[in-house]
Amino acid sequence: MQNRKMEPVSGSPASTAERYRAFAEIEAPGLSAIFEEWALGVADDPDVIRLIDELPSPKRQAILVFAAARAAGAPLAGYSTVRAWLLDNWSAVRAIAEVRSTQTNEPARCAVLLPILAARPGPLALLEVGASAGLCLLPDRYSYRYGDTHLDPEEGVSSVILQPQISGAVPVPERMPEIVWRAGIDLNPLNVFDEADATWLETLVWPEHTERLARLRAALDIARSDPPRVIRGDAIDSLQAVAAEAPAGATLVVFHSAVLAYFAPDDRTRFVEKVTGLPGHWISCEGQKILPTTAPNDGVDPALFAVNLDGTTLAYAGGHGQSLQWIGPAS
Repeated sequence: MQNRKMEPVSGSPASTAERYRAFAEIEAPGLSAIFEEWALGVADDPDVIRLIDELPSPKRQAILVFAAARAAGAPLAGYSTVRAWLLDNWSAVRAIAEVRSTQTNEPARCAVLLPILAARPGPLALLEVGASAGLCLLPDRYSYRYGDTHLDPEEGVSSVILQPQISGAVPVPERMPEIVWRAGIDLNPLNVFDEADATWLETLVWPEHTERLARLRAALDIARSDPPRVIRGDAIDSLQAVAAEAPAGATLVVFHSAVLAYFAPDDRTRFVEKVTGLPGHWISCEGQKILPTTAPNDGVDPALFAVNLDGTTLAYAGGHGQSLQWIGPAS
């Protein structure tokens, strides 16, 4: 099976220094002062860049290298301290980065998906591409707070409560969607019962994000009570066969978030051809320059993701589901 995951790219390949500087200037500000400092430090550090460049290109991304460093014991300290630690412990960092990948499984992204899911004719059959441990396949098991609107599962308030900042005419759901089937596809599915996999998911949470860490742990507990099925497979090669398993009479919804950035550009095009050939609907939550169907909006923060339904942008969202800026119709 070919591994189609690549480094996040939106144009010509960038040098490692350029990639880390872009991460520091676009993705990290306001979200992680620690990662912002680390990335700026790496961008100006030929010795550390030389080490990072020992990794295959897809493994050089800041989030993966920083998570691998933390997993290997890097201190949450200033860059000068971390630099010295990296130079002394690079072999351990490299070993982790070589076998792990960025599989951030942020359940709060469900708060971005839910208004679109709830507006589709039910019942629904969900198919997530790049599902990781499948935590985003459980939108009906979390609670939501959209302004004054409270939405909870049938059994009551969930231990995971999602409350994004919203703006615009968000079509806030009045009820949970009915989900009768769910499945995910991932090159390397993570097992919610495996301690090492769960620890890796926790390590991918950015250092200052204590609320996200608590939410992840609660979502893992929910998933363990009835784990979603995540199939090991290639997104392009497996998509049609897995989609065909959805039950008759259910509306198929294929979705993904922060996934296509890791595809080679030609494979993104092939994926779009595949997914648009399926019945049902397609929801994407990706960087604004990732999909050829998405025209970047110069007036929108470039760090925000474009939220598309069947290729049309309806909203912009924080990468971790923390905000939802609606620009589409109210229903």
